[in-house]
Amino acid sequence: MDSGAKEVNEDCVRQLRMATREKLKKFNCLRGRELACGEFWDVVAVTAADEWQKDAYELQIQAKVERKELPLGIPFKVFSDPPGCKIGNGGSTLHALQQLSDIYGPTLCRLRVILIHAGGSSQRLPSASALGKIFAAVPLGEPLYQMLELKLAIYVDFPAQMKPGVLVTCADDIELYSIARDESVAFDKPGFTALAHPSPLSIGTAHGVFVLEPCEETACSEMETRTCLRFLHKPSVDAMRDTGAVCQRRSGCFLISDSEFVYTDSTYYVDFDTSQCLLGVLKEVGPLECEIDAYGDFLQALGPQASIEYTRNTANVTKQDGGLVEIRQKIFRLLRGTPLNVILLNNSKFYHIGTTTEYIFHLTEDDALRSELGLLSSAFSVHPNEKADAASCVMHSVLEPSCSVGAGSVVEYSRLGDRVSVGRGSVVSSCWVRPDTSVPDGVFMHSLCVTQRERTGFLTVVFGINDNFKCCVKASESMEALTLFGVTLDTCVSLWGLDGHGLRFSGDVSGCSLWTVCLFPICEDQQQSFSLSLNMLQAVLGRRAFNIPKDTKLISMHEALQCKNLQEMLNFRKELYRDIARRSGASCEASSSMLD
Repeated sequence: MDSGAKEVNEDCVRQLRMATREKLKKFNCLRGRELACGEFWDVVAVTAADEWQKDAYELQIQAKVERKELPLGIPFKVFSDPPGCKIGNGGSTLHALQQLSDIYGPTLCRLRVILIHAGGSSQRLPSASALGKIFAAVPLGEPLYQMLELKLAIYVDFPAQMKPGVLVTCADDIELYSIARDESVAFDKPGFTALAHPSPLSIGTAHGVFVLEPCEETACSEMETRTCLRFLHKPSVDAMRDTGAVCQRRSGCFLISDSEFVYTDSTYYVDFDTSQCLLGVLKEVGPLECEIDAYGDFLQALGPQASIEYTRNTANVTKQDGGLVEIRQKIFRLLRGTPLNVILLNNSKFYHIGTTTEYIFHLTEDDALRSELGLLSSAFSVHPNEKADAASCVMHSVLEPSCSVGAGSVVEYSRLGDRVSVGRGSVVSSCWVRPDTSVPDGVFMHSLCVTQRERTGFLTVVFGINDNFKCCVKASESMEALTLFGVTLDTCVSLWGLDGHGLRFSGDVSGCSLWTVCLFPICEDQQQSFSLSLNMLQAVLGRRAFNIPKDTKLISMHEALQCKNLQEMLNFRKELYRDIARRSGASCEASSSMLD
């Protein structure tokens, strides 16, 4: 990059950082305030996978309101998917629209709604599985932010420039952008309006890509509004080139160093009339029996060059279903001719934090995001050695003296006793760790409270950071296909003295995975649970035998989520809050209604 381009790039980064800080400052001024009509979203809606997850979300939102961590006077609605088969975020969108219509009736045509998709078991970020990825901690803000607050902060300017309708977004991504001071991101056109971000072609293969109308301009501004001719879902590089999706870098666009790039998707807006058109899908097909994608299955139907051919392409579908093609074709017919407008945010960045490795990287190593958002190494915590551990991240935790946290590690919602050490590149989440304990490098440890047959207990799941939770084998196949900490599951079972007891899996027994294997012991208290799971881990790493105590019940992560004790897990966080506030001298007045 020449000196001129480098100077422009530095200026773009500075503008992005300043714009982000302004949005955060604006949202902070809204927290805990009673807002008048028109000051913010009319409705904040969050989707959940089932009624259990809905209960967890509602409990946490209620607590946030009582602690004055959110704007007050705004309806927060949680909508669960109907029981039965998975319906995807597209199906969740349709069901949320239906429930909004049922609640608000004719009034809905005047409301501005943000719809945040937060359902699912979060297998790729298990620390968020029990309480939800929308409530994943972010080392920012006072009181501490979670993803819900961050999403609302980043979009804080949108409601004022939005006509009635729905803004659709996901809980595990962050979009940062800057625009000129005399401009605004406006959602005021009929149909769909999507945000678009310049991205390398390699990123485009895993996201949605916009094919835009040709542009004659040789220079780009921070924001442009264009018409989309066609939307591609996870296309190949050849498909991007063949359809004209590939753009050449113009002067003024230097956050992307590649000479060629594409515009990829993130969040989109649907005006009220079009949202009612989407409800026609539910009326036509009745109960959904397959997964629908809110991006691939809706947006591919839009634009003058949209073709029905995509409806038969199931290459990117995780679980194929015989009814998917038929439903896609009905969506295509209902939406055909609907415009797709695209707001090009040329000075923007898109961050995904839906996996454990992404979570670690962005919170500890990603200097760009840390600078842009002002992320802290220690946020709302008692952490005596926080300056020495600047490359780590500690959130809502109490660390006693002489604790150490290795570079690239995240500690959240945990209590660490004297002289506890956490290795490099690890995650310790919702744990209570006894003094003089050492957590190895590259491991994930997360404690949950469960209640079975009216008995409450604790388990601590332990995985390697790079273990594949979604790798699934048939029950009849060898367990050698499943590995834990880089060791075959057969070897782990043998080291733990379980090979004579038979290996049990929960859920669908036709498919076995690390998510469904019953390996984690239930203990009477949280500290004992952590110590026992750590002993199991150390036995595998050292290739030595460690017999799990006789008659100890073992369950899987999948099973733990079915019997999780939400109130007990939230109580642990409340106790941490009290302790942190007391030790740090921070005031607890804002949260007294919840904690007393």
